[in-house]
Amino acid sequence: MKILLISPNTIRVPYPVYPIGLDYVAGALSTEHRVKIADLNTVDRETLAELLNDFGPDIIGLSLRNVDNTEVGNPLFFIKEYKELVTWLRKRSEAVIVCGGAGFTILPQEIFHALQPDFGIIGEGERFSQLIDAIENKRPPSDIPGLISTSESSLPAIPWTGELSRQSVMNSHSQFYLDHGGMLNLQTKRGCSFRCIYCPYPHIEGREHRLKDPSEVARTALSLQEQGAKYIFITDSAFNSDTAHSLEVAKAFKNHGLSIPWGGFFAPIKLPEGYFHIMKECGLKHVEFGTESLSDAMLKNYRKPFRVKEVSSAHQQALDAGLHVAHYFLLGGPGESAATINETLDNIETLEKTVFFFFTGIRIYPHTGLYEVALREQKITKDTNLLEPLYYESDDISHTAIEKQVRQKAGQRINWIVGSGGDTAAETVSRMHARGFSGPLWEYLIR
Repeated sequence: MKILLISPNTIRVPYPVYPIGLDYVAGALSTEHRVKIADLNTVDRETLAELLNDFGPDIIGLSLRNVDNTEVGNPLFFIKEYKELVTWLRKRSEAVIVCGGAGFTILPQEIFHALQPDFGIIGEGERFSQLIDAIENKRPPSDIPGLISTSESSLPAIPWTGELSRQSVMNSHSQFYLDHGGMLNLQTKRGCSFRCIYCPYPHIEGREHRLKDPSEVARTALSLQEQGAKYIFITDSAFNSDTAHSLEVAKAFKNHGLSIPWGGFFAPIKLPEGYFHIMKECGLKHVEFGTESLSDAMLKNYRKPFRVKEVSSAHQQALDAGLHVAHYFLLGGPGESAATINETLDNIETLEKTVFFFFTGIRIYPHTGLYEVALREQKITKDTNLLEPLYYESDDISHTAIEKQVRQKAGQRINWIVGSGGDTAAETVSRMHARGFSGPLWEYLIR
């Protein structure tokens, strides 16, 4: 069969992100099929129309990475654009249309109703291969876990237990990312064992870690380097959520001869002595901590596996190893008040040589602890439509008051960033990439 996989994500704030999910979907498909990928960061509508006409796909898969940008200060909502794309495709192709991806999985029924594809896949996209086989062999697909359609019922979505095979990124769209910062991405495991109340990752990938063999991860990293990558970003929700595995992956990078720098998201948990020194020796350059708050009361409310003491220790260990460090804060959750904001801001002053990114307001997603809190507090009901962004707001402080408090404390300091920085930040990053800079670049803000 002829299969066209489309990545409709065109957001470039603060920089364009390679659509790694489609590589895994393509890698799960039989080699008997002809597969093409259209990344709308690199393909305009005219070119896509020519591809539809020339290739004539039997099935089109849409990977919906995000529903919105989860930023209350500069909100963007993508469903209208996705709907317009599906309508546009319907006018030009008779192919079966299938939606999936992380964004789809969070709100599948709502998105399915809004977009009206033929099928939707909840959970990991590798099950697309099972749907292809069912369609090709004219079998009812109702026994495929996580599949939804207008006429088929299915079993509940469960984590993919088959092989996690990534197709080579030597393709037409990878060059765009090499030309815009040289950054490609990598996954070392799936599943998240943390229980942060706001996060949908455990619903998308499951709570049990499925670890990839460190040598296999390193071989993929080396392949990315050989194809021209200047920097690798690890897309795990928290690279060190399994500390031992993260160390083995880093050592495998070094042993296999990886020479380009890399970075990722880390949890500021209690770490073994020398952890970041080993990471630095193996090529780690950037540490992005998902800190969220520096109030112990709020960290407890968020169900984070660390407290302020651990954040300070992990931060210092990373600095001592000579790494670039950033902290991300998510303010305004259950129990937030002017006092807890002040506590966070005061504790931030003790963290040296770093960058702080502040996000105000937490998007309420189903299948999260925050959803249950919002129900109990009657901020939402079970009938509330969460497709359009809805943010939790504490009874004790508003989003506006939080942002004002942060901006007053930040003053003119350029290493205190409220939100993603918007189009201005994206334009600055783009200019730096055009001048040959690579990677996330926030280290140039460190003070």
